[in-house]
Amino acid sequence: MDAFLAVIQYIVNLGPSVMLPLIITVIGLALRQGIGKSVRAGLTIGVGFVGLGLVVGLLTDALGPAAQAMAERFGLGMNVIDLGWPGTSPMAWASPMGLVAIPIAILVNVVMLLLKGTHVLNVDIWNIWHMAFTGAIVQVATGSFWWGIVGVVVHAAIAYKLGDMFGQVTDNFFGLEGVAIPHGTSAYMGVLASPIDDLFNKIPGVRNITLTTEKLEEKLGAAGEPLIVGTVLGIVIGLLAGNPIGEALQLGVKMGAVMILMPMVVKLIMQGLLPIAEAARTILQKRFKDADYKIGLDPALLLGHPQVISASLIFVPLTVLIAALIPGNRVLPFGDLATIGFFVAIAVGVHKGNIFRTLFSGTAIMVMTVWIANQMVELQTELARNTNLLGNATQVSSLDQSGSPITYLLAKGASGQISIGWFVILALYGASFVYTYIKYRRRTLWVDDPEPALAAEH
Repeated sequence: MDAFLAVIQYIVNLGPSVMLPLIITVIGLALRQGIGKSVRAGLTIGVGFVGLGLVVGLLTDALGPAAQAMAERFGLGMNVIDLGWPGTSPMAWASPMGLVAIPIAILVNVVMLLLKGTHVLNVDIWNIWHMAFTGAIVQVATGSFWWGIVGVVVHAAIAYKLGDMFGQVTDNFFGLEGVAIPHGTSAYMGVLASPIDDLFNKIPGVRNITLTTEKLEEKLGAAGEPLIVGTVLGIVIGLLAGNPIGEALQLGVKMGAVMILMPMVVKLIMQGLLPIAEAARTILQKRFKDADYKIGLDPALLLGHPQVISASLIFVPLTVLIAALIPGNRVLPFGDLATIGFFVAIAVGVHKGNIFRTLFSGTAIMVMTVWIANQMVELQTELARNTNLLGNATQVSSLDQSGSPITYLLAKGASGQISIGWFVILALYGASFVYTYIKYRRRTLWVDDPEPALAAEH
């Protein structure tokens, strides 16, 4: 068993650009696609993820320092640093849950497939760190290894079901047919967008307000193109960070480049994935009739959409403002600011790219995220101390994954640390989840015309 876990850890440590091609190649061979097709598909996806890493690196390297400078500039006394997912994921892997989470999450996926509890075949092993983190935090909160295992199982089951629930969105808005996005903040926070979207559909006048990059391009011509929008937003963030005009202009051009390059590398990944996804779906549909199966992949694929990138840039300064306005908040958004798109990506899809509506659902998402991250400071600090990753900090937290309502509700609930805030989050998040699930079951989570959706609900 130790040797098996060591092999898994070695593969995980290789990173997504190597790990995913290996997994896809093995899956291709298992699906009888032949060595040539399987290796080609795996390498194409690997190259795509290398490209994705370069573009995300450009985003984080350029936007990160500006976002952090802006956060510090408007910090207003917040003294607990948001480590972001790059600082949080190592804690998950280094915890006792780190290695056991992978076989457990795979087992949960297999059992759910056999019981028809999900149509998602997950190959995104790296993002199992979210489930491992939930388990690790639950273990810290309760002092029980077995409660930690329960945390992994529950988070995994919810994640795979979320992949099903948002299949209509990933198919129709993002054009990722055959792909599910079951992991991370994109999936579990997306449920807040569905009731908000329907609320807008019921308000005369307001329901007709649409703001997208396409609309901007239509109204403003070249000034509304994604390249121009990204450049302008990048310049604004640079100026808010206090950068000199020259540096702000450089940031603007780099953000314009991200708007253009991100969809290109996502398309490359899809080229490698689609033959394998189709083969997997064909075999699964022969064995399990009348089911639309999907391959579970990294939410980074969603960052390639121009509306998501636009929303990301808008929510960088807005998240700092939200954190400053939440009473008693100690967490300074920092490490996750450069990749804030993960938090609002599914919401953008639910709203069909309408940035106006995303401003409201995204605000709800970030308010809940920051508030929860503030409640989880002590638990994540203890986890960081236990895994020797606290460094010189006295307290730490993160928007991703400490800001997760799933992690918060499980950790506080299992340990009996239940407060009024816990019941509020349970009510808000639980109601949003159930509402979204009902729309998924009715197949009204995505409709071309909002009116049929309203009719289906009455």
